[in-house]
Amino acid sequence: MPQRRDETQPELPFVRRNRSEPVARGAGDLGAAALARKGFRDPTLVLRWEEIVGPAVARIARPLKFSEGQPGGTLTLRAEPGASVFLQHETRQICERINAWLGRPAVTKLRFVQAPLPPKLIHRPPPKRAAHVPPNDPALSYKGPESLREALVNLARTRTPRTPSRHN
Repeated sequence: MPQRRDETQPELPFVRRNRSEPVARGAGDLGAAALARKGFRDPTLVLRWEEIVGPAVARIARPLKFSEGQPGGTLTLRAEPGASVFLQHETRQICERINAWLGRPAVTKLRFVQAPLPPKLIHRPPPKRAAHVPPNDPALSYKGPESLREALVNLARTRTPRTPSRHN
């Protein structure tokens, strides 16, 4: 049976914007909310993980969840299968590095969950554009709409010249 709408609750008006917004405008809030659900009030522990613990540990483990308790917090790390044995021997050093970075004794215990790590996303800057297009490039001889010609010339600037492969 459908519920009747209570007359004491006013209906909130839906604000229609009639335009799209940049994704980045709401991405920070969404990211902060997702990290807060996992217990990370400060996202620097996740974002600067490799700087905090070093590349050797960051390659095999990543922070998954942080739970604060009375004596101190427990940081749950997702570790490559088999790596948790190595990491358990390094627990004291890892906790000291994290606490030194945070400036307070926040992490007193590490917990490990063995699972394969997802591949690390690598940000590659866009390729540098060449200053000029070679005079014999076919994009320069295109006879058509000017906007399409400009697009072809810009594409020709980003194209790297092919070099014949050498077989030894």
